[in-house]
Amino acid sequence: MHKVLLAASAAVAVAAAAPAFAQAPAPAPYDAAVFAKAKALQPKVVAWRRDIHQHPELGNREVRTSKLVADHLRKLGFEVKTGVAKTGVVAVLRGGKPGKVVALRADMDGLPVAEKTNLPYASKVTAEYNGQTVPVMHACGHDAHVAILMGAAELLASMKAEIPGTVVFIFQPAEEGAPDGEEGGAKVMVEEGVLQTPKVDAVFGLHVVPGPVGALFWRPGPMMAASDRFEVKVKGKQTHGAQPWSGIDTASVAADIVTAFNQIAARQVNVAKSPTVLTVGTIHAGLRYNIIPEDLEMAGTLRTFDPDMRKDVMARAEKAVQSIADRYGAKASFAWGTPNPVTNNNRELSAQMKPTLQRAAAGGQIKDDIDYITGAEDFSYYQLKVPGLFYDLGVGDPPGVNHSPFFTVDERALEVGVRAQALTALDYLRSATP
Repeated sequence: MHKVLLAASAAVAVAAAAPAFAQAPAPAPYDAAVFAKAKALQPKVVAWRRDIHQHPELGNREVRTSKLVADHLRKLGFEVKTGVAKTGVVAVLRGGKPGKVVALRADMDGLPVAEKTNLPYASKVTAEYNGQTVPVMHACGHDAHVAILMGAAELLASMKAEIPGTVVFIFQPAEEGAPDGEEGGAKVMVEEGVLQTPKVDAVFGLHVVPGPVGALFWRPGPMMAASDRFEVKVKGKQTHGAQPWSGIDTASVAADIVTAFNQIAARQVNVAKSPTVLTVGTIHAGLRYNIIPEDLEMAGTLRTFDPDMRKDVMARAEKAVQSIADRYGAKASFAWGTPNPVTNNNRELSAQMKPTLQRAAAGGQIKDDIDYITGAEDFSYYQLKVPGLFYDLGVGDPPGVNHSPFFTVDERALEVGVRAQALTALDYLRSATP
């Protein structure tokens, strides 16, 4: 998940939810086969997940993971393309009958996090990240996403003759963001044509999060926030810490900026209309305790769901920085990074797939009206081009949430994930067949 934790309220809401349907939907003719094959594949999926977990790779560096995926897909007889958006893999399964095209997506990258789970297959990997050597961990569950989609690919390959259409499997790098100075992720995948050859009609994706094991939950329309990274650079005047009046105190400028940002989100915009979060995450300045530094840099994130509110908050933030800098006699610059759009679930597709996900959960919990999630996902770039549905899969109650060094996955949920990915593809293609 793109540089943020999932809102814990989503998992809590599912845990407290009553079953979403009073009556189970009618099974499809292939349900028994899907369930049996997913169960049979579970040991493989678990083994893949543990292997990937033990060997995590950062964004745009998923070389080993990509090879594992590509080798598996080639053995299944798929048309496989590698090197997409640097390390992405795209595979095509053409069914035995004509029909539309559906895409299934998994992200592959880990995070610069030191694992503290004490699992026997815990990561001990280190890698270079923006010029530093850092520990690497699958702290967001992308190892599970890859293993689930590998399992779904094998399941669907065994049903090739029955599939009315085509399934495109997208294994994406750099969902958590590319290294400084590089581009990556879904935006580049889309730019390189993964939805065009063949032309995709709908796309589905899932994310593992804390919650009841095997629960599936989502919301139609805006589900996850748009995210905008910002960087502020402040230039003051260096002086002795004992004589702040003889310089321009960049730390005081930064403190006022943080306070102003908190006031914008809490007091200047209508949060009852749409959630808005403006957060400073890093502040870097100075080398010595008794010297007020000349230069200071700070960075953070804006999370919004409403386009007009986004523009309004951006303008207010820029104005606040300039006003505060002027008041101190400092200079300041404000820069926004590449945006992440709102993860916006197509409402018609969400309604259509609700019975599908209920069947995939096999009597487990589902919920299709969870709260907004202020986390962000670059799956949104696919949704800008074709109708898409992104949903969450509960993986138990780990000691830590996504992006935590303690994040773990109850592997019983993997089987549900395989069923969900396979059934969304099959049901969509079946419904789209004349």
